Amino acid sequence: MRVAKGLLGLLLAMPLLASAEEIGQVSTVFKFVGPNDRIVVEAFDDPKVEGVTCYLSRAKTGGVKGGLGLAEDRAEASIACRQVGPISFKGELKDGEEVFKERTSLVFKTMQVVRFLDKKRNTLVYLVYSDRLIEGSPQNAVTAIPILPWTHAQ
Repeated sequence: MRVAKGLLGLLLAMPLLASAEEIGQVSTVFKFVGPNDRIVVEAFDDPKVEGVTCYLSRAKTGGVKGGLGLAEDRAEASIACRQVGPISFKGELKDGEEVFKERTSLVFKTMQVVRFLDKKRNTLVYLVYSDRLIEGSPQNAVTAIPILPWTHAQ
């Protein structure tokens, strides 16, 4: 019981992160057994910035290990975030705040998206990168959205 309460407390203390919705995928390498290697395109809305959606493309390893969730995905990812409505903030934004995180190996590797606010240029900047428990990867991608008034087309 004590362990269950501890886990529940840990989950409640974790920051609110976005969850991704798969938009589509393409096969890149045919595998005889298990799913093919592929590139997946996903979308997620920034949980603290209403009116912003980010699109992520990344490699997913197939085969038997990939089908069982045991394969390690590559570190490469691409990101494009866009204003999709009027921008408003749900609370205070912190530079480098994690807005999305997904496991890319069984235990030690994750892909994450963090947000920065460039106040001087009135722009939101999103960075995607992959890290490991012991050794991270310098591969990354960045996108920026100027905070502009939203004009509703009639």
